[in-house]
Amino acid sequence: MATEFKLPELGENIESADIVNVLVKVGDVIEKEQSIIEIETDKATIEVPSNVSGKITEVLVKQGNSVKVGQTIIKVDEGGITEAKAEVKSEAKKESKAETKAEVEVETKKEEIKSETKKEVKETVQSGPGQIVEFKVPDLGENIESADVINVLVKVGDSIAKDQGVIEIETDKATIEVPSSVQGKVVEVNVKTGDKVKVGNVLIKVESSASTQSIKKEPAKVKEEPVKKETPATTEIPKGEVSELKVGERDDQPPILRGSAPAAPSVRRIARELGVDINKVPGSGESGRISMDDVKAYVKNIMQGKGEAVGIGIKKEALPDFTKYGKVERVAMNKIREKTATHLSYAWSVIPHVTQFDKTDITEFEKDRKELSKKVEEHGAKLTVTGILIKIIAEGMKKFPQFNSSIDMDKMEVIYKKYINIGVAVDTEYGLLVPVIKNADKKNLIDISVELNTLAEKARNKKLSLEEMQGGCFTITNLGGIGGTYFTPIVNTPEVAILGVSRGNYEPVYNKEGKFEPRLMLPLSLSYDHRIIDGADAIRFLRWVCEALEEPLKIFM
Repeated sequence: MATEFKLPELGENIESADIVNVLVKVGDVIEKEQSIIEIETDKATIEVPSNVSGKITEVLVKQGNSVKVGQTIIKVDEGGITEAKAEVKSEAKKESKAETKAEVEVETKKEEIKSETKKEVKETVQSGPGQIVEFKVPDLGENIESADVINVLVKVGDSIAKDQGVIEIETDKATIEVPSSVQGKVVEVNVKTGDKVKVGNVLIKVESSASTQSIKKEPAKVKEEPVKKETPATTEIPKGEVSELKVGERDDQPPILRGSAPAAPSVRRIARELGVDINKVPGSGESGRISMDDVKAYVKNIMQGKGEAVGIGIKKEALPDFTKYGKVERVAMNKIREKTATHLSYAWSVIPHVTQFDKTDITEFEKDRKELSKKVEEHGAKLTVTGILIKIIAEGMKKFPQFNSSIDMDKMEVIYKKYINIGVAVDTEYGLLVPVIKNADKKNLIDISVELNTLAEKARNKKLSLEEMQGGCFTITNLGGIGGTYFTPIVNTPEVAILGVSRGNYEPVYNKEGKFEPRLMLPLSLSYDHRIIDGADAIRFLRWVCEALEEPLKIFM
């Protein structure tokens, strides 16, 4: 029996990857857990193991391809093997499969639209001048009984005309604007954004200004739009294109959809979650239809400076023609560099950064570290300043819980974490990677040192798993091995703080006896999110870290 092996879930927010190497070929006999392909995501390079065994009958990808979660990689003849196949059931995969099943959905919608258009609901509304008339949720189509209110377009006191949009709702098939069947003055609004309404619910009450009449209603119609199997993401937003694509200017939409963006409900939902005005997204589909890829490309262009700046109204400046001054070479960013550039641009733009500086005397600390390092070396690792700082920061976050938090600006809430995971920035030839030491507060220095050594080695060899880079609460970045004094590290959102460590140097320090003596001083730089951490809290935390390095016993007091 032929079985398809598909690209499994790769981790949070990762929907595609580039194939670095295909490790099998047609005719190969493979076992479960045997590596099939090597892929590169924007976070790491990993080998993907098979969840089936048997003989390969078809290989559907090759080196250099970009593949999506849920895409078929190989087909295998199991030869009678009956083990249960692992299934990926997340909503992300369902959405990624949606476009590949577009033709089926279109045919289904055709049938639904045909049956909907056959239905006519005749309703006589007594709407004499001055009479209060209830406008209710109309029939939305076959098998559609309720919808979510996305936007209420009128308020008490407004004068409305027939066919004027009253509310914008989202069903499981489309986002539509519901027009009024009466005209007059709005005297009562019974719904608000976020409500769920059913067919027949009273939306508004209107003091009618029209005479008694018979109104013939038709159910809400969903515009049939051809859907492409694959929609290439736009790479550039031409100047002026946004205004030309305003949906309100389209005249080929039915009345109930006029004024709404030509996009599926799932696409509109993603746009809202990302804070994107769907009407500004250029659609690459037929008749300007907007796909999920279009929304992602629009956001990506903004983060890379190719579109409008978010929230602050700053327009990007075009790069000059560098070739006028001499030869140039353009090199595409690798996935890790691309992700770093995008993520740090976002972090810098949304977090109000402040950086606090201090120095700590590590003269005695260094003597103890070198002595204790011998014991750690017996376990195949080294006792480094970074390893000790991981333990100190973990203890400090118990005393200063605001440093172990995240901010939800949508709900205006602070999320305090009850676990302590410390990320460590690792410099590699491919770019910056941040593996995470999980539950650092529950591990001793030997455990931390061994794990840190293992993760750093895996990072340099591009062997980190996605799980090993997720879940961080605080990050440490140590440039002391290279040099420098102070620097301003960027907070790794959604974390709220990061500690930068520079190179220690001997300096003359005025001691208690009134004399100068050489002491090894270590410069520290603490960047933090000023929305949750105040300056006084930051310097108290940094001073606590400094004193813990100078007198480690203070941790236990």
